[in-house]
Amino acid sequence: MKKFIIIVLCIALLFVGVDAAYYRLGAYIDLNPSKEVKTFVKTKENKILLNSGKGYNEFEIKGVNLGSGEPGEWSTDFSIDKETYKRWFKYIKEMGANTIRVYTIQNDTFYNAFYEYNYQNPDPLYMIHGVWVNDYVQNSHRDAYDKDFYTTFSRDSITMIDVIHGKKKLSLGRVASAGHGTYRKDVSEWVIGYILGVEWDDITVAYTDETYKNMTEYTSFKGEYLYTAENASVFETLLCKLGNHLIDYETKRYKTQKLIAFSNWPTTDPFKYPETVKNLYMKCAYMDVEHIKTTDKLLTGQFASYHVYPYYPDYLNWTDDWSFSGITDKTQFYDGEELNTYRAYLSMLTSHHTIPVVISEFGVSTGRGMAHRDLNTNRNQGNMSEKDQGQALIRCYEDIMAAGCAGSCVFSWQDEWFKRTWNSMYAVNLTRNPYWSDYQTNEQYFGLLSFDPGKEKSVCYADGDISEWSGEKPVVQSGDMSVSIRYDERFMYFLIYKKNLDFENDKIFIPIDTTPKSGSNYCENLGLKFDKAADFVLVINGKDNSRLMVQERYEVLRSTYSQNLKGFDTYLVDNVPDKNSSKFVNIDMILEIFNVTEEQRHSNLFNFGEPSFETGKLRYGNANPDSADFDSLADFAQSGDYIEVKLPWQLLNFSDPSKMEILDDYYAGNYGIKFININKMNIGIMTESSNRCHLSSFELKRWGNKVTYHERLKNSYYLLQSYWNKEVSP
Repeated sequence: MKKFIIIVLCIALLFVGVDAAYYRLGAYIDLNPSKEVKTFVKTKENKILLNSGKGYNEFEIKGVNLGSGEPGEWSTDFSIDKETYKRWFKYIKEMGANTIRVYTIQNDTFYNAFYEYNYQNPDPLYMIHGVWVNDYVQNSHRDAYDKDFYTTFSRDSITMIDVIHGKKKLSLGRVASAGHGTYRKDVSEWVIGYILGVEWDDITVAYTDETYKNMTEYTSFKGEYLYTAENASVFETLLCKLGNHLIDYETKRYKTQKLIAFSNWPTTDPFKYPETVKNLYMKCAYMDVEHIKTTDKLLTGQFASYHVYPYYPDYLNWTDDWSFSGITDKTQFYDGEELNTYRAYLSMLTSHHTIPVVISEFGVSTGRGMAHRDLNTNRNQGNMSEKDQGQALIRCYEDIMAAGCAGSCVFSWQDEWFKRTWNSMYAVNLTRNPYWSDYQTNEQYFGLLSFDPGKEKSVCYADGDISEWSGEKPVVQSGDMSVSIRYDERFMYFLIYKKNLDFENDKIFIPIDTTPKSGSNYCENLGLKFDKAADFVLVINGKDNSRLMVQERYEVLRSTYSQNLKGFDTYLVDNVPDKNSSKFVNIDMILEIFNVTEEQRHSNLFNFGEPSFETGKLRYGNANPDSADFDSLADFAQSGDYIEVKLPWQLLNFSDPSKMEILDDYYAGNYGIKFININKMNIGIMTESSNRCHLSSFELKRWGNKVTYHERLKNSYYLLQSYWNKEVSP
């Protein structure tokens, strides 16, 4: 009996040891070193060729980028389940796409779902897999040869190879930016290739290049599959080494090869711009994959991967001479009188490269806020309706293909609640991102799939249909007027009633008090008086002139960007608005920050556009997604004596509505943005003829981490689906 127990224990220990060595440590013995290396994809000149079983044919990547986030969870939680993935794969395939791109190693549920979907469908989805570099690591380790950067990058590349071949176990928390699980499904037969890296920080690239520029071992590399050209930079050489290491590992362990690419974007593109442009944008870094060459032992090939959005770069706005890029005839880039700088830039890329160019990210956002305005094609970074988004994606796709690219990937498949944007993130609690949907930040809404609040539908829609308000008691009543309020994870909704409403001529004012720290009992520019100090006034003044206004002391743009936009420091004593200032101002959102002179700003050479836009102005329309005339950006609608309004939380200076957290007084010893919690707000209603408005209290309840949502395919999905499937002409 003792011998039996010992034998069993030995076998168990052996199994554990072998399992750990093989699946966790990557140990293996090549028992067939002469086995033929196989592939099903390769490049030829500027084309990608794929063999699906009937020989090699040209393959256009029609892809979509797939994130790992869902509402109530961070992207690094990798919480999406298998059935959700399989449902999404079906939608993506039905849209006309043939490829998905993921940025980093996902949880094992993703690969299990991908495997099952493809085995159950004769027309499979293909995959491009990325190797991620953690943003913190990149931005805090300017030297890319630092072990936390280089060594981790190299290790994660090899781990990714084992994952897609179904030969890996990863523990929870191993790497913050990668999933975990037991990877048993070999999905490699559908993996086209790899994109190594991210949108490189230009300072990291420039610093690495400068630090090692005179050291031959850092500017030259000759591997079995990749090698550097004579003029390769330090950073290019580093990427060449990493790419060769990945190819070598997969070739020798798994006897297969895929396409290889290195991520890039306009900030580190290879072009030498005119000095005026270079200085304006402080262009300091360059990365050119033409300096990374392939040997005959790489059976597949290399493609150039770029993230290119229509509103960025702006570089081409400030030069009439593009000869620096090899383009001498710019007339081909005009759509009528409109200069299509997006197509021009894409053509610069394809003209420069001798290998296929894939635009692995492109898109526009349906968020209400905007971070960048496209001065040429009107494809902006935000403030685009779902219809606008779909049309913009089609136009971008046409530009991509007209420029001679080998494919593209839409960014992104799903909206991502956890994200924030530079021009709005300063005003929110960044530790609470996934628990509410911030419609003022464009970065959340690049998806073709929306996560709308509510388990099956939202609590209400600004569409003029007031049946959903049945039984709702008004918060405040004043004569023949009243206001009712509801809210969810994205909006605060107001139902405004006025007997015998003349919508085009009546002016209705809704004073709103949120913070006890400031506010005014008087709005001098509108001639309104309140019995409590109000922070905002919602002005309903017809379809085209309605807006939300804020007391000047509580204006968040002033508190942060007064120096950039108005030329003064708002925190100097003489510039601080009075606590009870009676001046109410429009609510603006910053778009651009340039350190330029007034002469440059107004010169013919530099076309900057407006540095901000009025985000407080309300848009009239039907905000119900089930309606034929649905407008995703609509803020208010009118029907009979009723007006429905929806306001995004951040527009009311909420930093985290899930905990009913708002912005504190910027000037009461805070010197900027701080947060406080509230449990109520005060609301009133009045007209121009009202003497003094009474504000009634409305209780606010927190929902914490318990979010509700339902999936909805955006209008843009269906527009792109029709175009890609050629059901209708664009």
